[in-house]
Amino acid sequence: MRDPDGLIARAGVRGDPDRDQHFLVDDRVLDRLPTYLEEIDADTSHVLEIGGGTGALTDRLLAMGDGDDEVTVVERDRELAAFLREEFADEIAAGDLTVIEGDALEVDLPEFTASLSNLPYGVSSEISFRLLPEGRPLVLMFQREFAERMVAEPGTSEYGRLSVSTQHYAAPEIVETIPKEAFSPPPAVESAVVRLEPRDPDYEVGDEAFFLRFVKALFTQRRKTIRNAIRNTAHITGLEAPEAVVEAVGEELLRKRADAMAPAEFAALAELAAEVGEPNEARAQ
Repeated sequence: MRDPDGLIARAGVRGDPDRDQHFLVDDRVLDRLPTYLEEIDADTSHVLEIGGGTGALTDRLLAMGDGDDEVTVVERDRELAAFLREEFADEIAAGDLTVIEGDALEVDLPEFTASLSNLPYGVSSEISFRLLPEGRPLVLMFQREFAERMVAEPGTSEYGRLSVSTQHYAAPEIVETIPKEAFSPPPAVESAVVRLEPRDPDYEVGDEAFFLRFVKALFTQRRKTIRNAIRNTAHITGLEAPEAVVEAVGEELLRKRADAMAPAEFAALAELAAEVGEPNEARAQ
């Protein structure tokens, strides 16, 4: 395996906290990361890595599986993308590695079977919700606080829109916490690795976009009762008749708050709101 510090030296770069660049340099952590996909027998025939950096994790991904497996790396930094193409020239020539230079939120992503990535923390949410709807196993690194919100259960202080939205697509599990010292330069916060196994939720929603918008809306009023949250968020949900939704909902649910509702309860409420509340997407903000 390539030495992480050696890669940084050859690249001639230093991590830049202002640009969300923290390079993972702990060999033990790097060696463990691929095992989190292997433990669930994930298909690793085409692994996507977002934010390749200097290639320490890329090197481990290339060592996974058999000789027919493929890795695609998306790197937005022009100099780092050029370094990856130089450092891994043999692997690229062999067809084992593709380097895409660009923003992971804007470039066309390839068909992939799994993703293992040390995400730029500033855009963790946006990238995650570009990957999650693809229904592929993901092993992603986040700020620890963000990770804890992803896996949170109803009734806890961490539970919120991120918890419901994440768990709509996958079963999330924190598989490892990582100290600041594992990175160069060390970030200001601890990190955590989350494994997300795709799953179909135990409920159905007719309009996924409306469901996610409805969840977002109610959590903007998390300290309000559901009754008041529905009334106060028509500008987000796009409901033309929020009062009709309130009248159709049972009193017990109306007294609850968003952070006490399980994802299935949100789904049932969203379906009712879509049925009687006259949602108008053009009205939603």
